[in-house]
Amino acid sequence: MKKSMYSLVVASMLTAASATAHAENTWKDKSKDAWIDGKAETTLLFNGNLNSFDINTDVHQGVVTLTGKVDSEVDKALAQELIESLDGVASVNNQLTVLKGRDADDDSIITAVTDSKVETVVKTKLLLEPQVSGRNIEVEVSQGEVTLKGEVASDSARQLAVAIAKNTRDVESVIDKLKITGK
Repeated sequence: MKKSMYSLVVASMLTAASATAHAENTWKDKSKDAWIDGKAETTLLFNGNLNSFDINTDVHQGVVTLTGKVDSEVDKALAQELIESLDGVASVNNQLTVLKGRDADDDSIITAVTDSKVETVVKTKLLLEPQVSGRNIEVEVSQGEVTLKGEVASDSARQLAVAIAKNTRDVESVIDKLKITGK
């Protein structure tokens, strides 16, 4: 009798511990998805080529689903590229509807869109990095070359800003015009 009572208590404790662990993991997963969703919305908002109010994001287990409407195939591809470049994104399910069917074969359009994407991604990363005051850094991109202008508090912050830019997808080179203010 004692043995079966002991087994029942142990089984109950294991069940309760398992349920608690599952609830904690579910909470963490939902928090991570909410964080990714916020970064995705911010990235789309900072991009001047897309109307972020016409694009909806939904995140589940790191998979970002894009719905809504865009003006061209280039805009659809740009939205996907921007979101794919974010940390924590497992994949993108791009369900955006194209309203106008413009041809995106022109290299200058593709370069301009890529530069715009790079500018948005670098600026977003700088704004989200607490060790760098991204608000004081201007980001310009031309044919994959990123120029950083503005002020940073230290040489370490300058080096971090340059490293963030260099480690961004589609960046060919970085020109550092940052000034150290010592603030």
